[in-house]
Amino acid sequence: MDMHIKKGFIWGLAATLAMTVVMLLGMISKLSPMPAPIPIALAKWAFGALPKPALMGIGMFAHFLYGGVAGLVFSLVFKNRVGIWKGLGWGILLWLGMQLVFLPLLGWGVFGSAISPKIAVATLVLHLIYGSMLSWGLGRQSKGTSSSAS
Repeated sequence: MDMHIKKGFIWGLAATLAMTVVMLLGMISKLSPMPAPIPIALAKWAFGALPKPALMGIGMFAHFLYGGVAGLVFSLVFKNRVGIWKGLGWGILLWLGMQLVFLPLLGWGVFGSAISPKIAVATLVLHLIYGSMLSWGLGRQSKGTSSSAS
């Protein structure tokens, strides 16, 4: 297996975990402007009225799979040329996809405008966490790989 695929997927999972912890802390503390965690809302949209544990499982599985695959793609595109700005840009690109595709599917409007403009800001912060964690991890890995080969 190409090491970029493996490292990208693993760091994508780690970055997804980081953003998910912040998302859940926001939901628990009632600071989040979102009416529900987006992965669970998407699972409910896709599968209908399932028991809450099933929706949570499906939503989180899809969320982490998407984050892992996005990390894999980032790693393949940039190989060992990762950096914080590329990671932040990648996070913004993924955020735009969410704002223009997934939120409207939920009926929340483009940039969450049907509920609150704060959704756009909150989800941007989460995606910047994802992108920075992803680029930090992959950059750390590539430096470790190149320095151990010297």
